[in-house]
Amino acid sequence: MAQEIIAEQVDIDVPAGTGGGSGGTASLMGAYVARPAAPGDHPVVLIGSELWGVTDDVRRTARQVAELGYVAIAPNLYHRAGPDTATGMPQTDANRRRGFALIGGLTRGEVEADLRAAVAHARAYAGAAEKTGMLGFSFGGHVTYFAAACLGLDAAAIYFPGWLTDAGTALSRPDPLLDATARITEHGTRLRMFFAGRDHIIDADQRRRIGEALTSAGVRHEITVYPDAQHAFFFPGPETYDKQAAEDSWQHVVELFATELH
Repeated sequence: MAQEIIAEQVDIDVPAGTGGGSGGTASLMGAYVARPAAPGDHPVVLIGSELWGVTDDVRRTARQVAELGYVAIAPNLYHRAGPDTATGMPQTDANRRRGFALIGGLTRGEVEADLRAAVAHARAYAGAAEKTGMLGFSFGGHVTYFAAACLGLDAAAIYFPGWLTDAGTALSRPDPLLDATARITEHGTRLRMFFAGRDHIIDADQRRRIGEALTSAGVRHEITVYPDAQHAFFFPGPETYDKQAAEDSWQHVVELFATELH
């Protein structure tokens, strides 16, 4: 049965220099938080957004996660670019170009600082437990892979994460995020990854390289490929939505968090 929840937009102070590298200057980050209304032992789950930012789809997913009994928090990693990024962007060509520009302005140190600040904020809620998971989509899946390497997550559910295998885009600068795979093993994180067989961004060779890196490093992981699905198959609305793949993968996410976060 879905739990009654409380959801709100919050502002979080991000201290300077709290990431693994240079965290930049102190800043104020917006985030969307959804949590069970009833007291209890509620693990924290970070939500990593697509390139479009913290949209209605992301906020709805945070509420779904909270209904399962978790403190869900979706940080706006674009907050240093201005307050107009707080509620995400409609899916237009102009906003796609802006999204890539925003991604290009991120640094590993700043993103790590943001994620750590989001977890610390969520921990402050009564009933928040020590275990931490993350759920990310596309660019947010890329960020989730990064978080698994640097934050010590207990579980990570990663949907169609681009730009892991080659340097040059998003947090795969200066080197590919895939090179940090061994660090995931050190934390004992369990990964559940979901790919689309008809993905125009992540081809079969990239999927193979990701799987081989995880296996070689000894990361606990499972990979599911939906042969007929396209990139961004999870959220309803766009023509890429695949109801069967979305519903099947969500059941695996529910199982992952139930197993690893309690």
